Amino acid sequence: LESTMEVTTHKVTHSNHITNHQIKTKQMSQKEVATFASGCFWGPDQLFRKHYGGGKGLISIQTGYTNGTTPNPTYKQVCSGQTGHAEAVRLEFDPSIVSYAELVEFHFRTHDATQLNHQGPDKGTQYRSGIYYHSPQQKETAERVRDEVQEKHYKDKKIVTEIQEAGTWTNAEDYHQDYLNQNENGYHCPTHFLRW
Repeated sequence: LESTMEVTTHKVTHSNHITNHQIKTKQMSQKEVATFASGCFWGPDQLFRKHYGGGKGLISIQTGYTNGTTPNPTYKQVCSGQTGHAEAVRLEFDPSIVSYAELVEFHFRTHDATQLNHQGPDKGTQYRSGIYYHSPQQKETAERVRDEVQEKHYKDKKIVTEIQEAGTWTNAEDYHQDYLNQNENGYHCPTHFLRW
């Protein structure tokens, strides 16, 4: 509940559209936030929506930019590789339906976590693999699941996914939200598929 209150406070300071009723509802429902990076954010956005939407635990998902140094970066700035940001997805989920550990494992299932600073043809630090935790418990879970996935699925390769505290988040531009469901023929990184 404490981490939810922190997220709520963050949202209140950045949005004039959150009401007191919504804040109380959010605190009572104990929603959690998870942030993952795995290359171009369009593919992971679609995969999380498909597998966890429709009452399976996903409350909302946004594509955006995290853990960089430039305030409020644009897509063009992030693509330059100069802002330090990763393209990422930020999930709000119900932990009574889906656990954080399951989401972390799903993150590993959807991309090649052994590729450093790229996924498929997309190259640059903005396409790095990352898990950005929102609490000490999330950090511990992410490290445990990473080690389990390493042992079980990547015996001959090293996982290079960074695990860091979640930094400042900036939503991507509107046209990036739910992109592949809105653009059937849009670019889909070839590394974004379920591995097990």
